[in-house]
Amino acid sequence: MDTKLADARNFLDLNGLNSIREQSRGDDKASKDAALKEAAQQFEGIFMQMLLKSMRQAEDVLASDSPFNSQSTKFYRDMQDQQMALEMSTNGTLGLSDLIVRQLGGDDSFTSRSVLRTENNDFSVRNAQVNAKSGELDQLAQQFFNLGQASNNRHQNNSNAVEANEQTKKDVSNSPQYKDPKDFVTALSSSAKNVQQSLGVPFEVVIAQAALETGWGQKIIKNSEGQSSNNLFNIKADQRWGGDKTSKETLEYEQGTLVKKNEPFRVYQTIEDSLSDYVSFLSTGERYQDALSKPDNVEHFLHGLQKAGYATDPNYANKILGTLRKVTSLLSD
Repeated sequence: MDTKLADARNFLDLNGLNSIREQSRGDDKASKDAALKEAAQQFEGIFMQMLLKSMRQAEDVLASDSPFNSQSTKFYRDMQDQQMALEMSTNGTLGLSDLIVRQLGGDDSFTSRSVLRTENNDFSVRNAQVNAKSGELDQLAQQFFNLGQASNNRHQNNSNAVEANEQTKKDVSNSPQYKDPKDFVTALSSSAKNVQQSLGVPFEVVIAQAALETGWGQKIIKNSEGQSSNNLFNIKADQRWGGDKTSKETLEYEQGTLVKKNEPFRVYQTIEDSLSDYVSFLSTGERYQDALSKPDNVEHFLHGLQKAGYATDPNYANKILGTLRKVTSLLSD
């Protein structure tokens, strides 16, 4: 078989598809017949792709909760299905290519390969009358080449979409990784000092609150794709928030009893964005003004936050004070 025609059995190879079109225009009958057979097999491959796609769509409904049901996984799975469909068509799985060859080749009677494969099959196809028109093979090859170009363009667009999606995930997750409490304190010191300049709250207190809320950076809330929300203070996404958000189950105190809830939380592009929003959240919140009236008085500030309802934990202020001692110790090392 012509090497170029064999190359056309890779669904991404447009040069191979173009070879079918070019060879179909030749004067040599053997070459035209070979091109017709190859084009017919490729056409059967398209039909197989449609069948596989329909089955995959039905399967996706049942696999909605599967960890493998992602855009990237589907993209590479579809590539495999497309190549598999062409290989199955080469083996004459459906017998459709035989019918196309006999119809366009001018044969006035034909029986599909699937029927011929079973000697005792009662089903037969007889007396099919076909008028093979001049130029039909060239037209089929040209149409198939156009289909191949469209398929390649869709592949390229899907590939670009996957790359863009992966880049977005990378950007969202572009947050520091903290090996231990010391690393967390060191990483936040500079930005926390900016908060101190804006609010007057000692930067050590800012770090201590973030450490308590996130377990020293190890339990920062993640979004639905498993990427960091960069939310250091677990600020919820209420009606005032217009940015990205994610939901998470939390335990909150109601009348002295812990209750499980699913709440929306704000998502930031960077850690610095989280600290900046913390400043805005407190300074514009009317209920926190009493706490900010004496920002350098640590106990007044923390108990003021608790009283204003920043957190439902009745020991919230005391827990931050305990964490503050650890922060101070780490800074002095």
